[in-house]
Amino acid sequence: MSLDPQPSRTPERTSDHGDFRSRLKVIRAAVLGTIVEYYDFGIYGYMATFVAALFFVSDDPTAAMLGTFAAFAVAFFMRVPGGIFFGHIGDKYGRKQALSWTILLMVLATALIGVLPNYYTLGMWATSMLVFCRCLQGFAAGGELGGANAFVAESAPARWRATQTSLVNSGTYLGSLFAALVALTATSVFTDQQILDWAWRIPFLLSLPIGVIGLYIRSHLDDTPQFKELSAQGETKKVPVRDLLVTNWRSVVKIVCLGAVITGGYYIASVYAATYLQTTAGHSSQVAFASTSVAMVLGALTLPLSGYLADTVGRKKVLFIGSAGAALLGVPMFMMMAAGPAWAAFVGQSVLFILVSVVNGASFVTYAEMLSASTRYSGIALGNNVTNTLLGGTAPFIATWLISVTGNDLAPAGYFVLTALITLGAVFFVTETRGSELRID
Repeated sequence: MSLDPQPSRTPERTSDHGDFRSRLKVIRAAVLGTIVEYYDFGIYGYMATFVAALFFVSDDPTAAMLGTFAAFAVAFFMRVPGGIFFGHIGDKYGRKQALSWTILLMVLATALIGVLPNYYTLGMWATSMLVFCRCLQGFAAGGELGGANAFVAESAPARWRATQTSLVNSGTYLGSLFAALVALTATSVFTDQQILDWAWRIPFLLSLPIGVIGLYIRSHLDDTPQFKELSAQGETKKVPVRDLLVTNWRSVVKIVCLGAVITGGYYIASVYAATYLQTTAGHSSQVAFASTSVAMVLGALTLPLSGYLADTVGRKKVLFIGSAGAALLGVPMFMMMAAGPAWAAFVGQSVLFILVSVVNGASFVTYAEMLSASTRYSGIALGNNVTNTLLGGTAPFIATWLISVTGNDLAPAGYFVLTALITLGAVFFVTETRGSELRID
């Protein structure tokens, strides 16, 4: 495999439209909207121990936690249909319209969780309603990241496209970070009993005010120059996903495999790690949430650096370094998290998250450059959500199950390494696209 940049020369008719101010507005709207979406989606995972006690009542704590993470995974199975649905809207009617609907649906579903009666009040009906709300969250999340990245990629100049799309992905980290900080604050301010009684609702209800802000900002955007051109020429596809799978299915397969470590590895290093540090390593919830918060901050800082490097030395080199590093360091970092003091937990989790971020910073720009404007939203959403369903949403459940079955506290490290190896293998089949122009047809 050659890792030297080999730019494609496919012409793009609309690569540098708009001035700096309009691009900044696009980036701001994409990042803020993604923060809202991923706060809403992630807060469930960070409140998992309390959700388990309130909605998945069992004499066996492991069984209750498995039930909680099963509901976490169920939402991911709705991401694929959500991605197809919002991808259809985004490719046929406009990126702006699809992204406005995703944030509205996510906010409503999250706030609804905050007012649900618990198992002790309504029995299995309460659990069923919680799962339904998680499904709505998953459906909305399915249309978010692909659309936000397509929006920014089509508005960015070719020279800085990876840097600017990496900022969108920082929104996923900052949203999850915000969720972790809210969970940390809740567990610090309230006693466990107060949280179980009523305070667990606060993090979910916070979705309403921050969601209104995100929706307002997105509703005042113009659509991308490429989509406007596509629409004006009548070149939008009747069924974009069908055209995608007929003409460009190989790119979808590459996206699925490239995304392994930034989905499975992400949820192992963030959502699951917060629980792992409490249940396996024996740390307090405060240490676990603080460690996760530090890892999120370092990951968010790594993303634009990774994007800049992808714009400077090429997408393939960055993808290779990040995935190879994750494969090599996955087990040693888990060893630090499992048996070390608090500082070792911080270091282990942070290193894992930084490596995931290195790959993430170069990934979505690579996806966008594989696809044409007529199917770009659908292609990124479908590929990314298939990976999320197969490897991301199931990650906390599988990691918990692996420890239960094997009795080995390092079993989740094997899952993390597996996702890194899948991504590493896919890098060998990617064509370098640094410096290329986005295809419109």
